[in-house]
Amino acid sequence: MNAFLTAPAAALATVLAAYGVARLRKRYDTIDSVWGAGFAVIALCCAFTGPAPAAGWTATALTVGWGVRLSAHLHHRNSGGAEDPRYLEMARRYGDRVGLLMFLRVYLVQGIVMWFVSLPVQAAIAFPGELGALGWAGIVVWVIGFGFETVGDAQLSRFRADPANSGRVLDSGLWRYTRHPNYFGDACVWWGLYLLACHSWAGAATLLSPLVMTWLLARGTGKPLLERGMRERRPGYADYVERTSGFLPLPPRRG
Repeated sequence: MNAFLTAPAAALATVLAAYGVARLRKRYDTIDSVWGAGFAVIALCCAFTGPAPAAGWTATALTVGWGVRLSAHLHHRNSGGAEDPRYLEMARRYGDRVGLLMFLRVYLVQGIVMWFVSLPVQAAIAFPGELGALGWAGIVVWVIGFGFETVGDAQLSRFRADPANSGRVLDSGLWRYTRHPNYFGDACVWWGLYLLACHSWAGAATLLSPLVMTWLLARGTGKPLLERGMRERRPGYADYVERTSGFLPLPPRRG
């Protein structure tokens, strides 16, 4: 049970540290770079305070691998450009109270989401269990998700790096089959970690965690916000939407 007690403190410490760095940098999009690493911190803190046998250490290793890669990718992507317009708009709206409101409405909320979404990892650590059939299935699902996310991000980075693609829409590679291979992969990662926790009833009871993460990616703050901006910036994006699956990888529709 120590893992469940450690996780909230680890999440809070992560967002407090990220907020301090953001204030020093004068860039509130720092939280994006810390997002994946926050899960890694939670997993490691829980693992070193709980029993964490085979299933728990496996969940920890997979969470750390996913989180460190994602944070490194987002930091590299964001560090060379201007701050995300979403944060600039929030800062403008919040005015003189920007420091307090940004912490309460962005950083603290993301810390709560980190804690809640990571409940399967906490359960895998807190309740000892070996890798059974569901555990191995979870590893397979995680590998699929990690592959989609990593390859999708790499394809998009190469596409953006070519000046000839300015204003164009990436519709090849994994992006031919889903408009968001990285988001689909992210969801698979958390479903895989959930399956790893299902060796106990407590782990199985954390079903809402991957559901919430999937909803955030597909319907919440992920896909809808991103696509709204893409429609405005890229004229060909509407046609791409018509022929390409929004989330699950599927063969493109014929026009």
